[in-house]
Amino acid sequence: MTPLRFVAILAFLMSALALPAVARNVDLSTVPKRNTVQLTIYNSEDLTLVRETRTVTFKKGDNPLQFSWANTLIDPTSVELKFLSNIEKLEVLDTTFPHDKPQMLYWNVQSEFDGEATIEITYFTSGITWSADYLCIADKDEKQMGFEGFVRVYNRSGEEYEDAQVRLVVGTINLVEKIAQLAQIPMGDVAGLKPASRSELRATVARSALARGGRGGGAGGPGAQLQDEKQIIKEGLSEYFIYTIEGTETINNGWSKRMRSFEGKSVPFKIQYRYRPAEYGDQLVRMYLLANDKDSKLGTTPLPNGVVRVFRDNGRDGLSYLTEQTVKYIPIGDKIELNLGRDPSVIFELIKLRASRDEIWLHVNGTDIFRRVDGAVQIEVNSNVVGWDDHEVFTQRIRNYTAKPIEVEVRRAFPGHIIFRSALKPTLHDFQTVQFAATVEPAKKADLLFEIVRKQGRNSKQNNVTLEQAP
Repeated sequence: MTPLRFVAILAFLMSALALPAVARNVDLSTVPKRNTVQLTIYNSEDLTLVRETRTVTFKKGDNPLQFSWANTLIDPTSVELKFLSNIEKLEVLDTTFPHDKPQMLYWNVQSEFDGEATIEITYFTSGITWSADYLCIADKDEKQMGFEGFVRVYNRSGEEYEDAQVRLVVGTINLVEKIAQLAQIPMGDVAGLKPASRSELRATVARSALARGGRGGGAGGPGAQLQDEKQIIKEGLSEYFIYTIEGTETINNGWSKRMRSFEGKSVPFKIQYRYRPAEYGDQLVRMYLLANDKDSKLGTTPLPNGVVRVFRDNGRDGLSYLTEQTVKYIPIGDKIELNLGRDPSVIFELIKLRASRDEIWLHVNGTDIFRRVDGAVQIEVNSNVVGWDDHEVFTQRIRNYTAKPIEVEVRRAFPGHIIFRSALKPTLHDFQTVQFAATVEPAKKADLLFEIVRKQGRNSKQNNVTLEQAP
């Protein structure tokens, strides 16, 4: 029997069996089966909103209904009962927590009729989480790829959920207390909690947000037929999204299940070689670049944090493994950048061609003076150098041993007062970082020349880079 039990206790059974006054301790008779169950899983706070419906037979008069959460991570303060049929003929008179059964509650329901009614129970639980992963397979010509997304749901809540509709939330909500902590609080101590901030935040923010988007029906509803390939319905709710997995899934306690979230076929991308020491270290790396947008045949939903595994068709009925990378949340329209690491077929080296120094200031007898005769600086006795310019000329040499032209982007930071001179049409990425690009033909080399002027000492007036076009 599942740890979560919901039973209807009928007064006429107790009288018929002549049970004593303590008969309320007897866990009775029939356990109504769930009609539907929906899980809305919110990773950011280890929070899941469970919504389940059951059909219960009521008798006219008082009907005690029992709900138990033993051995689960259900938050007892979040449990709510709602009537979905015969609403005007049913009323919850009170809710009690028996001291001899600390992980149980009773609803006393007043009914004006004999017959069946559908009820809905909602509550928060902990221990159900999900993660995302992605599979990219580039074609052998590296012009387009298959881009598939998957989600894996983990259930450590202590409860079994059969034929559940699963919804996955991407976003952030800050709750006052973790649901897992609340689940461990004895019922006798519940009254001592601070209910105002916790209950208001949890109920109005979490329950309202996670419950929006409908309760199912149609293709994504709890009663939907399973199809060969699951689909996911995405609903935008302000700053976060809900993924609704088509059909139903059985999420067993202690198990995980992997499900497809989307599939992008023939997704175009481009290859770029980058040198960005601040991001990738002191190496030239090869990148696959695409975007989460319609032009890339994606863009229907933001992509949550996850692991991307990249392969390439090797043209011999096999796949070559390229990389595995963790990506952060990718909104609609944002870039997807996959770092494949170094390419041994492309050699990248920085070579200093020459260096010189000029614009020298001397401090002589308490006065700074500038002296130069025919390009040579005259240093006088008892003088100190207090300012100068260092000139360095470099070539960024790139050798392309591949069979295709390659696009190279270089992004270097130069702290201090810097003048950057080049014919490479550089741009400023920020006030200290220069960026320039070039294309290197197959089996060729390219020398990207630039000069760095570093103003030192008295000559240094600011802390940024100035770009100048080389003659």
